[in-house]
Amino acid sequence: MKYLPLVWKNVWRRKFRTICTLVVMFVAFFLFGLLMTIRTAFTFGVDIAGADRLVLIHKVSLIMPLPVSYEPRLQTTPGVETVTHNTWFGGVYQDPSNFFAQIAVEPETFLKIYKEYELPTDQLKTWLGDRQGAIVGKDLAARFDWKVGQRIPITGTIWQPKGGGQTWEFNIDGIYTGGKNVDKTQFFFRYDYLDENRRNGQGLVGWYIVKIDDASKATELGKKFDDMFANSSAETKTTTEKGFVEGFAKQVGDIGAIMIAIVTAVMFTTALVAVVVMAWSVRERTSELAVLKTLGFPDPMILGLVLAESIFIAAVGGGLGLLAAWAFVQGGDPTGGMLPIFVLPPRDLVIGGALIVLLGLLAGAMPAVGAMRLRITDALRRA
Repeated sequence: MKYLPLVWKNVWRRKFRTICTLVVMFVAFFLFGLLMTIRTAFTFGVDIAGADRLVLIHKVSLIMPLPVSYEPRLQTTPGVETVTHNTWFGGVYQDPSNFFAQIAVEPETFLKIYKEYELPTDQLKTWLGDRQGAIVGKDLAARFDWKVGQRIPITGTIWQPKGGGQTWEFNIDGIYTGGKNVDKTQFFFRYDYLDENRRNGQGLVGWYIVKIDDASKATELGKKFDDMFANSSAETKTTTEKGFVEGFAKQVGDIGAIMIAIVTAVMFTTALVAVVVMAWSVRERTSELAVLKTLGFPDPMILGLVLAESIFIAAVGGGLGLLAAWAFVQGGDPTGGMLPIFVLPPRDLVIGGALIVLLGLLAGAMPAVGAMRLRITDALRRA
């Protein structure tokens, strides 16, 4: 602790340079926090996907439908607890830019499998008794200021109603909530309403979700399902829910990999700046380091002093940047609910803290080793 005043004075020897370095560190870790938040928004479904849930899609493509008649055969398979199916609707609310997922489901089996979606009992009862009923996520409801009981028109782009036109009418029967990692931006409505009122495609569904009683049997049961429908007009490809969500997300690009690439580039550039600044700072103090050695400061102490300066700058600048990113994210999604989830996970905060320390060590390592190896006679000669 007695050497802290010495470290403090050296850090602020060139105030302008130190402030600029702090700003660079601040910006780098503020960006880190935001990029990790965006990455989480696009990949969180992969992280929370159930290991005991399998997804069956058409063997050719996800956009190819499957017969609804597959459901009873799947349900009677040993090892299966519950089966449900989903169908993508793909409608437009008011404007094409107002994108959100709209999925036709079987209410009871859907909520039985996805218990993370929390819906009040009275709202569930209303939904079960209303063919045109729908439930929406809390964030989606807030985005459009929807209330329970409100009637919502959605223009169909894939499925058209029998009565002519393109508009489907839905009643908001409930607003579901859930834990911090639950996607609250989706719109779920009843499959029977879709199937009875669409012009074509009756008896077809998008994909099946099968909850099994033992996650270790996922591979075995997946093969069994595919063999069950082999050589039929709609062969299946079964995968884990994690694999399904991962593939679905990558249809718009591997956002997670893109975010990691950007973070890597930012950190590499920041590290280069920090190394140059520290090397410059040590070079300016060559004669002073020689004096310290003359006074009896051992080489490890010289190494420690330089590393302490580097870590201090990284900790202050990077720490404030990470804190600012966390505070920004706590303020809520600036896109108005377009992202399915907007949180900075504690895991990424820990990673950010580790990167701050690592960056401080890397930036100060070469200058610190150079200062430690400095010979007093050489230093005085340079001065």
